[in-house]
Amino acid sequence: MNSKNNLKQKIDNYVKETIEFNEIPGSAIAVIKNGKVIYENNYGKSSIEENTSINENSIFRLYSTTKLISAVAVFQLIEKDKLSLEDKISKYLDNLPKEWKEVKIKNLLTHSSGLPDIVKFEDIPYSMDENEKWKRLYKKAMEFEIGNHYSYNQTNYALLSKIIEKITGLSFDEYVMKNQFPKTKNGVIFSANSSEFITNRVVTYNFNFKTNKYERFNADHGKIHNSGSGLNITLKEFINWNERLDKNILLSVKTKNAMWSSFEFENKQDDFFYGWGIYETNKIKSIGFSGGYRTSFRKFIKNDLTIIFLSNGFKNYHIEDQIINHIAGIVDEKLIDNTLLTEEKITSAFYKNDFEKATQNFNIIKNQNPTRSFENTLNTIGYNLMSNTNLIDAIKIFELNIQENPNSANAYDSLAEAYFANGQLELSKKKYQKSFDLWSGNTNAKEMLNKIELMLKKQ
Repeated sequence: MNSKNNLKQKIDNYVKETIEFNEIPGSAIAVIKNGKVIYENNYGKSSIEENTSINENSIFRLYSTTKLISAVAVFQLIEKDKLSLEDKISKYLDNLPKEWKEVKIKNLLTHSSGLPDIVKFEDIPYSMDENEKWKRLYKKAMEFEIGNHYSYNQTNYALLSKIIEKITGLSFDEYVMKNQFPKTKNGVIFSANSSEFITNRVVTYNFNFKTNKYERFNADHGKIHNSGSGLNITLKEFINWNERLDKNILLSVKTKNAMWSSFEFENKQDDFFYGWGIYETNKIKSIGFSGGYRTSFRKFIKNDLTIIFLSNGFKNYHIEDQIINHIAGIVDEKLIDNTLLTEEKITSAFYKNDFEKATQNFNIIKNQNPTRSFENTLNTIGYNLMSNTNLIDAIKIFELNIQENPNSANAYDSLAEAYFANGQLELSKKKYQKSFDLWSGNTNAKEMLNKIELMLKKQ
């Protein structure tokens, strides 16, 4: 077996193993190295009910990975001098609240606007008429001072699409298709409605731990969210889009460099490009974005490596970024991140095995890495289990974390939260008190202690 086939086999073995223990219904993966596709494969089912398989025509909804395409759309207008990062949004949009008028294009792209997030309000449901949504949102308070810090926000991209439409006279969808997918006839379509029938579109699933079955995700987020989460695309068309980006067909080198430069947040802590997230693998940075806990696109620019992961669901925990990091290490040894690999081994063991066997595995790994702390790893596993309604195992994980980190206020806080969710109020109160004793700045613990005290008095 030559090295090329060996590389493909290593990727394939890893992906199949990960898909199996996480019971991912269907996925598609591509790896592009030095401008050439060195790995491309489809796995599993596009529809569980109809027993159809993922193939080259399968269309995946990208969810928030769509924002990469939207960012490119903005910079295409910037390149044509029809838009500037420094433009205030009030230049293009009328009847804005006074507090919104100072927000600039750059703030929308970098999630530094401080605007109220349209998806966070119960009185602004997805099903509401779009004009009514904006009327209600305009009355909501700003979240923070413009430009202060990064806070992921769907309002930002909904506004960007309105601005693009105002400038071009085209719908957002039409503008993107014309300027980024001009020769595409099939395999790319905008729809933020998961219940809408689209030929060859893969069914999106959520796992129901009460019934122990996958259920269709049928939410209709509305056209207002097409720019933030509404692109549906085949793996092949995504590969082609990446090629056009790499060959400077979509944007010039100068414009791409401007897009891939850090925004200066006022807090001097956050790091984010203009519409592109920044990741790190073995201290090497990559850029891209992930969406819906199901899709991810990453470019390791210095390594001339791009990895695309598309899927339609997950059981135990979302693994889109984990898979990309692992594959990156298989392809390029400079990107092998032993810290991430170790965390992956610990995490997967607690889902593959019973608690006792997984704990034994953890102890072996811990002894092999005596200087490392696994507090955050265990904490994340515990919260994954909680979100999966597996409170008993979550409590076991949080208890193990306390054994390993007896002086951690956060570890006690997490265990207290799990006890509270499980209705064990006295134990929850005890652990919250311990957390507060370890860190008097834990306002959550203080609030929960007061809440539990009231609940116990009513019993």
